[in-house]
Amino acid sequence: MIVGELRHGQLAIIDRIRETVRLSEGLDQQGSLTEAARQRALECLARFGQRLRDMCASSVRTAGTSALRRASDSSAFRRDAERALGHPIEVISGIEEARLIFKGVTESLPPNAGMRLVLDIGGGSTELILGRGQKPTALESLHMGCVSVTEKYFHGGRIDRKSFDGARLAASLALRPVKAFFRNAADLEAIGTSGTIISTEAVAREAGIIEAGNLTPDALEQLIDRFLEFGNVSELSLPGLSERRSQVWPGGLAILAALLEVLRVDRLKISHGALREGLLYDHIGRLHHEDARERSVDALARRFNIDEAHGARVAATAADFLQQSALKWQLEDPLASKIVEWGARLHEIGLDISHESFERHGAYIAENADLPGFPRSEQAVLAFVIASQRGPIELQTLQPLPAAWRNAAVRISIIHRLGVLLNRSRSTRALPGISFDVSGKSISLVFPDGWLAANPLTIADLNREKNYLANIQFELDFV
Repeated sequence: MIVGELRHGQLAIIDRIRETVRLSEGLDQQGSLTEAARQRALECLARFGQRLRDMCASSVRTAGTSALRRASDSSAFRRDAERALGHPIEVISGIEEARLIFKGVTESLPPNAGMRLVLDIGGGSTELILGRGQKPTALESLHMGCVSVTEKYFHGGRIDRKSFDGARLAASLALRPVKAFFRNAADLEAIGTSGTIISTEAVAREAGIIEAGNLTPDALEQLIDRFLEFGNVSELSLPGLSERRSQVWPGGLAILAALLEVLRVDRLKISHGALREGLLYDHIGRLHHEDARERSVDALARRFNIDEAHGARVAATAADFLQQSALKWQLEDPLASKIVEWGARLHEIGLDISHESFERHGAYIAENADLPGFPRSEQAVLAFVIASQRGPIELQTLQPLPAAWRNAAVRISIIHRLGVLLNRSRSTRALPGISFDVSGKSISLVFPDGWLAANPLTIADLNREKNYLANIQFELDFV
């Protein structure tokens, strides 16, 4: 956990707390978290939660990465974890993790207008990012990390050349499909970050193999030779290598060797900024209206050729209804207004695939596309809103959503549906002022005198909508 404070427009890190949990190590063969791993994590989060309460932290972002992406019981664990921490937990995709790592690195180093290749070896995944300046141009997350590779190739902690070469070869093979995207740039500056790489640089420096800050392939090979002199992980003791890092260092070292070789890195600089710093800087961007999610929505709208003017009209109607109902329906969270806007702007992305069931195609895209800035939970809510824009509302599709968002998602989807319905004619004329009043599960629409009589198709649509909402125990009246 890192704690920052915004001072005169700059982020100042005022506290860092680190505890080793190794959640990836706690995944059994069925993909469930073991009780021991769950307990370690929950106890750690409870301590972090206490520190946050004592500090009166006003804005907290929490990211779950590889282990929570893979765990079959991720949702159940996350509920307990959020209770222990006292704050929501975002499970982010591998690509989003890569984007945030790149942001953390670039914000922590002096500016560089050239190309940068950033490498990050985590417990269950390895991220590769290529970018120019502060803009990533290629992002990849590979399903291999220091914990998983150590467990698979160094059985019982045994260290020998055969085990190491097997791990290194497996990492090289995993890199083969993506290597072309991350090498051969003329002005490339390679940067490594996070535990494995930072620890490896420290060990090489303490051993006198390198000077501070740069790892080379030759230096790494010398370090590997020294590593192989140990017979077991339990015996592994090198200056600069902590005991907790030594338990998973073999797999991380093998991955790092493969990265330098396959990506043709001749010099690797070190950055101490990574995912956590990236989360903080990304959050500051949101506070200053530099939201990566907005850029993702814009890009998705352009990619699928949507009618932006029509989307804006639906968004305006839905935003008006949200404003009138936010207090009574407990939709005052800023994310609710964002979901209403994004859902309206993207509600027709599925049309580029097929007019038939386009809402389902659109929901699939929204939920599964790589959308920088979006945690998985927000993508799931957005997908539900898009999927529920017409026809019967299928409440079973709420299950993938965080429990805290299910009631809100249904209410947002109703607002969204009515926004789509009332703009179905695609007329460029603005709708008249419409009263939208709610009380529990009762909804009342009041139109200006004579407007409904002049729009009989809208009456038919509203009667049909009334039946759909009745199926989920909501009552719609309109006059």
